[in-house]
Amino acid sequence: MEVLELKAQVRKGSGKGVSRKLRASGSIPAVLYGSGSDSTSLSIRSVDFVDLLRTEKGEAGFIKLIIQGEGKSLEKLSLIKELQTNPVTHTLIHADFYEIRMDHKLTVDVPIHLIGQPIGVEMGGEIHQFKRDLKVSCLPSAMPKFVELDISGLDIGNTLRVTDVKLAEGVDILDSDDAQIISVVAKRAIEEEKPAEEAEAAPAEPEVITEKKEKAAKEKEEE
Repeated sequence: MEVLELKAQVRKGSGKGVSRKLRASGSIPAVLYGSGSDSTSLSIRSVDFVDLLRTEKGEAGFIKLIIQGEGKSLEKLSLIKELQTNPVTHTLIHADFYEIRMDHKLTVDVPIHLIGQPIGVEMGGEIHQFKRDLKVSCLPSAMPKFVELDISGLDIGNTLRVTDVKLAEGVDILDSDDAQIISVVAKRAIEEEKPAEEAEAAPAEPEVITEKKEKAAKEKEEE
C-alpha cells in the first residue's frame, strides 16, 4: 500500500479571522476526524498540499499526516474527505481528512481502467460506458489503486456487468451485480424526417386565395 506524507501543525483557535490569517501566511485550515475519536484542528502549508494533489495518486491516495504540536509529533493515516475552494479564484481554502485504521474496512470509489480495443468496435460498433468507478470495501492494505478491465473480447451486442468483475480475495464490490459497466453497440444512422404536422400546417398559397376572392366578387356583380 503506497502512502503519501504531508506535514501539518496543530491549529489553535477557530473562526473566520484565524482562517484568514492562515491563508495570508501561505497555509490553509484543515480538520482531521474519524470514527470514535475527537476532531483535530490543523493547518497545512498550501504549497505542500498542492504538490501532493498533483501526484499520480493525488486526491484519492492514502495520506500519512505528520502532525507537529506542543513539543510532540503524531502520525495519522488518513484519506481526503472533502476539499473546499474559493468560487472565484479556485484556490484551496479548507480540507477535511478522515482518519483510518488498518484493522477496519474502508468503502471507497475506485476508478475503472479499460484496456484493449473491443472486436465489436473494429467491426463498426461503438463503446457506451455507464460506470467509471466501482464502490469497493476492504481493509486499507488490500485497497486497489484502480480496477483494470480487459474489454478486447467484447463484440457488438456484448455488455460487461459488475457481476463479471473479479477482484482479489477480501475486496468486495458493493455496486449491484446487474449494473452495466460497458456495452458495445451498433451505430445507428439518424434520419431527419419532416413531421407530418408541419406539412398539414403549411399555409395556403396566396394566389389561390386571391383567385377565389376575385371569382366570388365577379359572381356577385352578375347577380
